[in-house]
Amino acid sequence: MPKDFIAFLETLSLSKPPSKWPLVLQSLWWDAKGNWHTSHDIAQDIHNSIGCWIHAYLHRKEGDDWNARYWYRQAGRPFPESTLAEELQELVEFVIST
Repeated sequence: MPKDFIAFLETLSLSKPPSKWPLVLQSLWWDAKGNWHTSHDIAQDIHNSIGCWIHAYLHRKEGDDWNARYWYRQAGRPFPESTLAEELQELVEFVIST
């Protein structure tokens, strides 16, 4: 597990995320690496609030605000006013801290 967001970003030079990482962090890694589809495939199979939050973020990134709003509601979170980069960092830091 990375110790912070900077350490997470440093792993993007790898060809894939560490297999011992939780799926939520692997999903975020694939998104940060530029592979939206793999990230989404993982996120949609995580059936809890963090999975819903990642799913919401991904649809927001895709530009599908209607779908994103649905997933933010499922996650119990408001539609963010932050940038996508800020939200990615918030997500990663949340996962690392739990």
